[in-house]
Amino acid sequence: MLTRLIRRCYSFERARERARGKGVGALHHWTSHPGLRLLSLGLVLSAVATYPVTIGGASGPLLLESTGLPVPLLAFCDTRMTIKTSIAIVLSLAAVLVAAPLASPACAAVTQEMRREMFRLRIVNEAGGGIAVSRDAGRSWRAIGRVLRYTTQVNRRAFTAAKWVSPGHVAATAVNAIHINVGHNPEEDRGVVFSLLPREFLAPPAGYRSFLSPSSTIYTDLPAGDGIFGGGEAPLVGGRVFRQTGDGSLCPLTDGYVPARGDVLVIVVARPVRYPLAAVFENKEGGAVTLHYGDGSQTFLGWVIRPVRGIGRFAGSRYASMGRIRANHAGVIDVSTSPVGFLGAFQIVPVGHALSPEMGFAWRLTQWMIVGPVPEESPLWEGLMPLFYQHLRPEYHAEDLYGPDWEQRLLSRFLVEVDLGEGWRPLSAPRLDPDPTTPLPSWARHALDEVARVRILFPLAERAGSG
Repeated sequence: MLTRLIRRCYSFERARERARGKGVGALHHWTSHPGLRLLSLGLVLSAVATYPVTIGGASGPLLLESTGLPVPLLAFCDTRMTIKTSIAIVLSLAAVLVAAPLASPACAAVTQEMRREMFRLRIVNEAGGGIAVSRDAGRSWRAIGRVLRYTTQVNRRAFTAAKWVSPGHVAATAVNAIHINVGHNPEEDRGVVFSLLPREFLAPPAGYRSFLSPSSTIYTDLPAGDGIFGGGEAPLVGGRVFRQTGDGSLCPLTDGYVPARGDVLVIVVARPVRYPLAAVFENKEGGAVTLHYGDGSQTFLGWVIRPVRGIGRFAGSRYASMGRIRANHAGVIDVSTSPVGFLGAFQIVPVGHALSPEMGFAWRLTQWMIVGPVPEESPLWEGLMPLFYQHLRPEYHAEDLYGPDWEQRLLSRFLVEVDLGEGWRPLSAPRLDPDPTTPLPSWARHALDEVARVRILFPLAERAGSG
């Protein structure tokens, strides 16, 4: 089964190579035949008519774009695909065709079908502009920081995984950055983003090796690992982003949006109503990936294709404590293994991203776990729930134990544990020299050799009513 999955993924990679430079725009080439357009339109209208959504106060059909789910790319173009997959492609293509004419251009009411709003973030794109959080759907706000430097630009050559999130949504959430997708660059098949960064990155650490775009960044006075950067107010991947108008209305960011000085941005952070207790990865080739719920039920998600054996020098891990999620985006879960101030982490990546040109080393080095879905269910896993969309975020604060509400704080955090064959235990604290010119010590390649299973525990304080 694993061999067949990898063959399918390589087929996907060849298709993507053939379409390189076309990206999402290549979907329109697929729909140039009038007959396919009509078939697609009929299928999508019949498929979505029963799903109501409120747009501008009126009820209408729920389109893929209105949910924020990423539209499948040309990678689905595999001549060996099943009929089921072919139908899924037609529906997805149809959503691309009809989303623009049917979507309301007016500012939309915030709706979260099958999701529970946790809080909202408000950022004023102006030097000295306020950063605030609301936990009552925007009725009241609490100031948590300020903007140090605004931006009026976007980056058209974002990291690869940014393109797997729809425009107007959070593309990445981390202790050291938040990236927001505002489009697709078809010439280079890249996402278009602007970013929010903590104050440390006004002068980045020497040798910093992570996506950084100073000209398209809103710099804040918040420290890395705090506030919106993993301190309790971090957004989720796929969170909807709005621009607030003078009368308080919220307008979804559209494809092609460029920040303007003074824009008021609102990020709605909403998790699925049915929220899991844990995600468990059997750390062996062919190991199961499962999701566990509070009612005792389990969902089989897929397989471990390549287990993790070591740790690496991932730049942002210096801002996250051991056993904590450092970052999540449509192509990664980054887990810190080192205390704050030190480097050390491993990553869980979907097989499609592992087959990207820049990720070839993930098949040779040991600090990546590569996972994939059941082959007959989906040929891709990038940007899909629950591992890479709308479920995970960095959330931890070093002062949690000392606050009067310490119990609630601890229950509200994600935690990563390992099983060495004798039951669950916290991650140990291997740490690495932060100097990127220093070769990794030999022990780093085998630091996780004894790990039989990895478990991501979801916040217990958010379980009530989640099923």
